[in-house]
Amino acid sequence: MIPPVDPRASYLAHRAEIDQAIGRVLASGRYILGEEVAAFEAAFAAYLGAGGAAGVACGTDALHLALRACGVRAGDAVATSAYTATATLAAIEMAEAVPVLVDVDASTLTMDPESLEEALSHEASRQIRAVVPVHLFGQPADMPALLEIARAHDLAVVEDCAQAAGASISGRRVGTWGDAAAFSFYPTKNLSALGDGGAVVARDPDVIRRVGRLREYGWTQRYVSETPGFNSRLDELQAAVLRVKLRYLDAENDRRREIAGAYGRLNAREDRVGAGWTPPAERPDVAAVHPQYVVRTRHREALERHLHAHEIGTLVHYPVPLHRQPAYRGRLPLLVSLHRTEEAARRVLSLPCFPELTREALAAVTRTLALWQAESTSVPSQTLYPNP
Repeated sequence: MIPPVDPRASYLAHRAEIDQAIGRVLASGRYILGEEVAAFEAAFAAYLGAGGAAGVACGTDALHLALRACGVRAGDAVATSAYTATATLAAIEMAEAVPVLVDVDASTLTMDPESLEEALSHEASRQIRAVVPVHLFGQPADMPALLEIARAHDLAVVEDCAQAAGASISGRRVGTWGDAAAFSFYPTKNLSALGDGGAVVARDPDVIRRVGRLREYGWTQRYVSETPGFNSRLDELQAAVLRVKLRYLDAENDRRREIAGAYGRLNAREDRVGAGWTPPAERPDVAAVHPQYVVRTRHREALERHLHAHEIGTLVHYPVPLHRQPAYRGRLPLLVSLHRTEEAARRVLSLPCFPELTREALAAVTRTLALWQAESTSVPSQTLYPNP
């Protein structure tokens, strides 16, 4: 089976360096918030062009603590994309804020500036204090447009960069556009740890200092809590692994783009509408990083079956929109239509896309996709997947 993602392959690609780094930590006797974390924080901030970084336990914590550090308080509302992982919503609620869902752009599946503007014009939007654009599937959101709207309404902007380490807009890395940003280092991310991990980055050192207090009980000195806080610390082992992998991030993102290009060219050659799919859109000023290669098709179930029959794995990110999740249904303020979010949830399918995917495996996937296209042209799309 060709997997859609392969965290083990990422470890094996850098095994000698990772094993050496882990051994160094084990021998040091310091396992929490030591020299490895400090060195990774400095290197990651420099890579992004940010003022500073603070390592935390996971990406969800990163978003939660970033919101608090940017002034979000209990009862405030936070606008975010309706089409994202549940973690985005969970982090907002961890900050004791109320999520307000905004629809996505039809082509990029990132936050639609017009939908955000519409939500902010609603009478019930007065409590919105921040906006969380999500750089979904490695595609940067339209930060210039979103920032213009946010500044006009005096909103803090916290970027959700969990799936977009290394992506950029006009040469400027995501994570450096807003007031703060949250990154995840979950094992399937572009920059991945061997477990959970995350980081908050910001240009303003005061934001990083606030996160530094929040992540460890509100301490300004050991055992003295100046403010209420939490326990969310990046451990030394994960930081050491991340220091190794950060050196290879740009090259591995380039390989992801090569894979994306191979899939995109295959679709571009298909002129029979009935068998096609919609590839990820990418604005001219954007460099996406493709932690997944996510297509949209009315034939999702048929395409999944075909690929699985040829031992090619797929994933669906995300089949149930947030406002229809059992945990959230009926209790979130819905200020705008979310029809593009719902359409995306019905049609998305993730194809294998990771740096260690061999050229032979990539060729096998593209051959299988081409075969499916050829065999599917005579089958009406509505029999395979209903129109929204």
